[in-house]
Amino acid sequence: MKSSDLCICGSGRVFGKCCEPFLNYTAKPKTVKQLVRSRYAAYALGENSHREYLVRTWHPATAQNIRMADLMAEGHVWKSLEIIDTTQKGDLGRVEFKATYAVDDGPDLVHHEISAFHRNKGVWLYLEGKVEE
Repeated sequence: MKSSDLCICGSGRVFGKCCEPFLNYTAKPKTVKQLVRSRYAAYALGENSHREYLVRTWHPATAQNIRMADLMAEGHVWKSLEIIDTTQKGDLGRVEFKATYAVDDGPDLVHHEISAFHRNKGVWLYLEGKVEE
């Protein structure tokens, strides 16, 4: 993806001014919404590119058993992200989102999650998520 392309997260902004600075570690998300968008972009851009970003943005309290190999699902094609609701108060945040994807050439599926976040030393981190049916 080029810096001048529309960002894969669906924000309507160009990649270079949206998720790219976060994925390249030249900026840190200031809001939980930015973190969700950048984590979605990391998944959508592929397993070889941004596994490290996903690990670095996972809260240490819940990331102990996460392996980089577990973060990417082979054959998944991420198609769109819809942010439904966000709440941010102090160092805690919550985001409800739906991410549409397909596995190989199968039908579209939706991952609907309510995620919790904690800001640690000024850095927003993914704490946990509850998948909605």
